[in-house]
Amino acid sequence: MAIRLRRFPHADLPLAAAAPPPSASTPSSQDELKRVAAHRAVELVQSGMVLGLGTGSTAAHAIDRVGDLLRCGALRGVVGVPTSEWAAARAAAAGIPLTDLNAHPAVDLSIDGADEVDPALNLVKGRGGSLLREKMVEAASRRFVVIVDESKLVPRLGASRLAVPVEVIPFGWALTLRRLQNLFDAVPGFNLKLRTASTDAKASAFAEKGAEFEPFVTDNKNYIVDLFFEDGIHGDLSRISDDILRITGVVEHGMFLGLTSSVIIARKDGATMVVNKET
Repeated sequence: MAIRLRRFPHADLPLAAAAPPPSASTPSSQDELKRVAAHRAVELVQSGMVLGLGTGSTAAHAIDRVGDLLRCGALRGVVGVPTSEWAAARAAAAGIPLTDLNAHPAVDLSIDGADEVDPALNLVKGRGGSLLREKMVEAASRRFVVIVDESKLVPRLGASRLAVPVEVIPFGWALTLRRLQNLFDAVPGFNLKLRTASTDAKASAFAEKGAEFEPFVTDNKNYIVDLFFEDGIHGDLSRISDDILRITGVVEHGMFLGLTSSVIIARKDGATMVVNKET
């Protein structure tokens, strides 16, 4: 069941949603919520599609489900465009034939998770480090469906106070970092940091597992600078996006603006809610 919303309802208000089947048990963990949303999204996959394969723990459930449907014959002729080396390996293990944007520059449907979703269906993605390939594949998609649980809904991007990633080339990374710092210098509570191999970008702003300095390296052999906003990102997101991308040395950032077609939200009660982009 699809609905259109201008803003997310408060959690304590009733939502228009697809109720779980009477025999279904209420999901008991965040991973189970991700699985519920992913399986709902895979219902949109049709035989013969070119499918964008997302990266991360939520997308893993979608990849595995597509593989199951291919093996049992419910789907045929589906090929996948992976958004990372991880996604390629996961899809290959699931039995999904792989292709790329060179062979298939138009993708029928992409399914992926997100780190944050705002009321306009803009996203923060890339805390796992795959933002560039994710954005390339999902921007090439006729339809981009995002799968999340309720914890990913935010009033504005950056409001979770976790990382908004920016992919930068390794050459002169410290200069690029300083230019990013200067761009947001007047923003109260702003901070940034080069992501290291020991940084947990999904846990807290500066949590690291060790004292050693070894930069995190993306599939594209680049580095990531993580931006942190105490009260989220205020202002014109398109202008802020352009300002970031104008900095020489920046490859891409993790704000996905205007790309989302639909968001499937798994609720704690086991229901799923579909929010479509307003046209």
